[in-house]
Amino acid sequence: MHIDTNDLINSIIDSFDRIEHIKSEDIPNIDLYMDQVTTFMDKKLRKYSRYPDKDKVMTKTMINNYAKNDLLPPPVKKKYSKEHVLVLIFIYYYKGILSISDIQALLKPITDRFFDTGEDFNIETVYNEVFKLEEQEVEYLKKDVAQKYNCAMDTFDDAPEESREFLKTFSFICMLSFDVYMKKMLIEKLIDGIEKPAK
Repeated sequence: MHIDTNDLINSIIDSFDRIEHIKSEDIPNIDLYMDQVTTFMDKKLRKYSRYPDKDKVMTKTMINNYAKNDLLPPPVKKKYSKEHVLVLIFIYYYKGILSISDIQALLKPITDRFFDTGEDFNIETVYNEVFKLEEQEVEYLKKDVAQKYNCAMDTFDDAPEESREFLKTFSFICMLSFDVYMKKMLIEKLIDGIEKPAK
């Protein structure tokens, strides 16, 4: 089956506008049991997974492991606060690109300083500030993806005709992958520069 790559890319770029993060005000202000947490995360994030019919957004086992590995402060009397859910959202986004130890190095200073402090400047403040950047980042990302796509479509003009479209798509994937690789390397270097929490 032939897929028009240009139409596909335009459709994907248009879909970026429909991706929304979970707003802190959408998270219940009451403590939740584990089942309620997994249901909430599933309801809010499943539609963005690659295989929505099969993928598990977050399971009980995952959450227990995050608490066991010090990524998530432990629940209080088996209940999770709004701040727990905010930390879990950070973990959800990081887990696709970072190791557990890197996520721990990144989040531990945040939870140590701002989790359940009773202060006005807390985890919710950090979360809201970071996700405020989303809108302008989406606009930049759309332009960047379109530019990379146009560059990739200028490659392999002399390739055999039956392989040309595939090779141009391969070229585009390589450009996107290199971008992800370089940014991941930068993130890892920044994490290495964070003072490691004392054990």
